[in-house]
Amino acid sequence: MSKSKHYYALMLLVVTAFILYVAYVQIIQDPQASAFLGFKTDLNHPLNHKLWLMVMRVHAGLACLAMICGAVNFANRIRIKHLKFHRLNGYLYVICVMLVGLTSGYMAPVATGGRSVSIAFNLLTMLWPAFTVIAVIQIRKKRMASHRKWMVRSYAYCFTNLVVHVLTWTIRTLSGSPYPISYRISVFVTIPLLLLIAELIIRTAWPRPAGSRQSALKQ
Repeated sequence: MSKSKHYYALMLLVVTAFILYVAYVQIIQDPQASAFLGFKTDLNHPLNHKLWLMVMRVHAGLACLAMICGAVNFANRIRIKHLKFHRLNGYLYVICVMLVGLTSGYMAPVATGGRSVSIAFNLLTMLWPAFTVIAVIQIRKKRMASHRKWMVRSYAYCFTNLVVHVLTWTIRTLSGSPYPISYRISVFVTIPLLLLIAELIIRTAWPRPAGSRQSALKQ
């Protein structure tokens, strides 16, 4: 099995596990998000709990849908045999990313961890849609390899929430730091970390053919 197929299988496993976890938390464990809201103290803006909860649910649902759309479109068989579906599913992914960014923009000012975390999330709401738009531009120009690379960069940020919460739990467990501090550190680490992981996948899953670097230098 090639490295790209290994990465794809691992991605499907993580996506499935994460979506099931989100569904469990949202429906069974804490449907009112009471535990998470309990950490939102000393806010500069009053929090409308009912509206925030509604926006958060839309945000989480769209993020999970973006995960599914992206996972489906990375399947070579679907791209080759069902190009029209691949294209339509891709545009659905783009819509989900834009709406996730919009809902994130609403929640960012009252982000757990304070103003610095709000700024980090606002940065993410610019980076993620930007990477996605670049991917669309590249495929419209028939640059398939470049399109795939930018889609990997875009798709990596579908896992932001997952990585943030895993790192938060790890930091709290190892250091005993309060949740807001652990969460803040996790957000700062996650944004560049996911981009680094995307670049690693790009370079290892689809390595450049031998001699391509030398050919590029001669041109």
